Amino acid sequence: MANNEKRKDYISWDEYFMAVAKLSAMRSKDPSTQVGACIVSNDNRILSIGYNGAPNGFEDERFPWGREGENLDTKYPYVCHAELNAILNYRGSKKDLESAKIYVDLFPCNECAKIIIQSGIKQVIYLSDKYANSENNIASRRLMDECGVTYKKIELPEEKEIKIKLK
Repeated sequence: MANNEKRKDYISWDEYFMAVAKLSAMRSKDPSTQVGACIVSNDNRILSIGYNGAPNGFEDERFPWGREGENLDTKYPYVCHAELNAILNYRGSKKDLESAKIYVDLFPCNECAKIIIQSGIKQVIYLSDKYANSENNIASRRLMDECGVTYKKIELPEEKEIKIKLK
């Protein structure tokens, strides 16, 4: 007799969108920090995705991926963050971003917070806040608090590994 019950081990919306962000991060060429972002509408439709990397036209092989040394010889003044790329990758009406959510595996820096605010996104769901005490992240929270953007750490009942078999 056929089973008429739905599957019980499916992933939640939050897990799904965070997994899309994590999958996007796998495209990053950054050897130390891979970050992905997934923008989602109120009705759970993916609007855009992005990951951190070199700007268009800057060859990955010539990009300074280092974290230490003179500022101009590191990645920091050049890299485009995942949130920026996800917002710029969106090809629809700006109206659709208003009240949207963005899933990111790393809490947004202050520069990304400003971009998120200006785009109209109203909620940030993040996986890690490992730089919580940095001035950039303190400023990020201050900006979002003042401008009505909510943020929350994703609530997962347990650590979950999601495997995708492509072949």
